[in-house]
Amino acid sequence: MTFGKRLLLLIAIDSAIVSFSIFMSHFFLNPYTNVFDTEMILASVSLLITHHVFSAIFGLYRRVWRYASVPELVGIGGVVTLSILSTAVMQLLVFQNTYERALVVTWMLHIILIGGVRFAWKYYKTYGFHFSLTKLKQSKEPSVPVVEGQTRTLIIGAGSAGRMLARQMQENEAANVKVVGFVDDDSTMSRLKVTGLPVFGTLDKLSTVAEYEQVNHIVIAMPSVDKARIKEIVTEAQSVVKNVQILPMIEDLVMGNISVNQVRDVSIEDLLGREPVELEMESVSDTLTNRTILVTGAGGSIGSEICRQVCKFEPKRIVLLGHGENSIYTIEMELRNLYRERFEIVTEIADVQHKEKMMDVMAKHQPDVVYHVAAHKHVPLMERNPEEAVKNNVIGTKNVAEASDAHGIGTFVMVSTDKAVNPTSVMGASKRMAEMIVQDMDKRSGTRFVAVRFGNVLGSRGSVIPLFKKQIAQGGPVTVTHPDMIRYFMTIPEASRLVIQAGSLAQGGEIFVLDMGEPVKITDLAENLIKLSGFDVEEIGIEYTGMRPGEKMYEELLGDDEVHDEQVWPKIYVGKAVDLDIGQIHECILDYPELEADRLRGRVLSIAKGEVPESLMAVK
Repeated sequence: MTFGKRLLLLIAIDSAIVSFSIFMSHFFLNPYTNVFDTEMILASVSLLITHHVFSAIFGLYRRVWRYASVPELVGIGGVVTLSILSTAVMQLLVFQNTYERALVVTWMLHIILIGGVRFAWKYYKTYGFHFSLTKLKQSKEPSVPVVEGQTRTLIIGAGSAGRMLARQMQENEAANVKVVGFVDDDSTMSRLKVTGLPVFGTLDKLSTVAEYEQVNHIVIAMPSVDKARIKEIVTEAQSVVKNVQILPMIEDLVMGNISVNQVRDVSIEDLLGREPVELEMESVSDTLTNRTILVTGAGGSIGSEICRQVCKFEPKRIVLLGHGENSIYTIEMELRNLYRERFEIVTEIADVQHKEKMMDVMAKHQPDVVYHVAAHKHVPLMERNPEEAVKNNVIGTKNVAEASDAHGIGTFVMVSTDKAVNPTSVMGASKRMAEMIVQDMDKRSGTRFVAVRFGNVLGSRGSVIPLFKKQIAQGGPVTVTHPDMIRYFMTIPEASRLVIQAGSLAQGGEIFVLDMGEPVKITDLAENLIKLSGFDVEEIGIEYTGMRPGEKMYEELLGDDEVHDEQVWPKIYVGKAVDLDIGQIHECILDYPELEADRLRGRVLSIAKGEVPESLMAVK
């Protein structure tokens, strides 16, 4: 319907209502008198004219009534009240008298009818006027009629977020979605109605309700619930239907951003079962704001996210150092686009294995904080190339640390791994040796040297998640090395925040560790990812390939001799500094070019564990 036709229709409806209201009020009050006298006709004309004038002023004819709510009701009240008052003034001026009782009754009828027509239209456009006898008797049929091809949605959570979402879904005709109702943890809401939809019961009724109502889509609308509970709800919902989605977190609700567009698929991060680590803004700001920050490995998944997080604190300069030009160019362009000329963004294409270059970079930029992220991280590849692990992870760390010390850098934060604890792989052992170098440097330097240790990072380069996704997209199977293998997981933003927070908490010599909750079985991770991709586990399949060289069945975050009981920040612990023989590492650095791969692998592992047999010290 065009705007002009709609306007004429509304004017006609309102004119009929106004005329009916004023004449019915006089009929109710004086049923035996002639209501078509001069005074009543003039009052009707006055009321009609003023009603249309005030309706235009208040924008009543431009409102979209299917979305009407309290502001529209207030607008109706204002228009009706002002038109009645104007008519009363006209009566007083023309007839020196007002018909107060008639005008009060007219006012009541006017509001009821004007508002009633519009909100009846809203109800019709939202819910429709359909009545079914199946609702009035016991039946095996769903409470909402099934339409072929329609998405039948059940919302978990009947709170404010769930109600907002339900209203928007009901109003979105093009989406072909039918909201059948809610389930909610709050048992007091059972059998009540919210936005005209039933609350079927608590979450223990989820399977029964979904089957009875023929639900094929579930949305979790509980943004304020903790991660552990969300994990339980997601697991339960996925056991009922394949198509499970979730609303964002509570911040979006507070900002008024909850909408159908914000509903997203459940991600693997939702299944970690713990709250994410947040930054302590004041101490981090003191460390980063208006300072020069250097990040090695800035083009990698963790390094680039550290750069993003650092830039939020408005440093004076950020130096992006990396070996791969494409990845450094990508993060440089992203940051320049976001922050324009607010601070200086500098790039350095350099290899941490070149000590002279590291010295030059530190001398040129004089950073206040160095985040050393550059490293080789792939376990099987480092097993086959142990000399590269030594060159990049051990010698590279030593070069950057010594350059930082030589140029009086304030804080040096090295990114390490849980694989450095009781290492069984060259990669883990080389990172433990790098930790030893950092802790030794702290003892004899004015720079604060610390390490940050965490588990597997979801979505990072080398992470199992991209591999699983690729295998699922190809139709499977998903390959897992062992059915009982477990790992700690965290997100890329969490890993980056932990590194940044560690820099602000650093006193020197610490190994900071995140409380990563319960470890996750890789098999469970694979099954969840298959379900999140919309498949059954049986469709894709899981194939066990056997453990690879250097892999451990489970990871640890601190050794027995490193554990402190107390947290230094919520969810962040610090390990004790352990006395080490740094001389063995220096000897290994001198000897490694002449050692064959197997002998070098054994020597690196022995040093990292503090056990160096004499037979391994001899150089062939």
